[in-house]
Amino acid sequence: MRLRNIPRAAEEVPKHPYVIQNETAMKGSWNKNVFQNDHPLHIEIGMGKGQFILALAKQNPDINYIGIERYTSVLLRALEKFDTEEWNTLTNIRFICMDAATLPEVFAPEEIDKIYLNFSDPWPKARHAKRRLTSTRFFSCYDQVLKHNGIVEFKTDNIALFDFSLEQVVEAGYVLEKHTHDLHHDPYMNIGNIMTEYEAKFSALGNPICKLIAKRK
Repeated sequence: MRLRNIPRAAEEVPKHPYVIQNETAMKGSWNKNVFQNDHPLHIEIGMGKGQFILALAKQNPDINYIGIERYTSVLLRALEKFDTEEWNTLTNIRFICMDAATLPEVFAPEEIDKIYLNFSDPWPKARHAKRRLTSTRFFSCYDQVLKHNGIVEFKTDNIALFDFSLEQVVEAGYVLEKHTHDLHHDPYMNIGNIMTEYEAKFSALGNPICKLIAKRK
């Protein structure tokens, strides 16, 4: 499911002061040149309308966050949410409109502490498996930017995608630290869980939410 195209998004998104335009120029210096601190750096790939990462940024002022979204129409909705009174005082968050495949061009080796993947496109056809954000192809991208012992967290309601992801984590050489096929009824993994817009919708329909936590060796 994808937000309808908003023609004005392509023009408005680049004008927002919290959207980074020259992202490749920031490689290796995000904390120094963008956030002006040495806090941990976390990113969400495919941030949608931004509820998840905005809530994280508000709860954790000593962590820097970057929300990554490929589609300007979706990013515009996140920016509109950010600009509301509830969120617009946050200083520890920035946004990039980019494709996840270019992560190594934007972030330096070991620059990222944690990556969040929430309700990513399942690409259900077998021939499209490499496009899934939890495929070994993308884990090799994460290897190039994630710190040793850095974390990848993934949530989805798609059981087939989740089971595929469990296999890919191991094949990619990551340590599968924790996982559950029913997050909201897991007394441990659900502690402090922040729901995305999709998560709230799917959960209300009775769909169990799956989550895994993987660590780079």
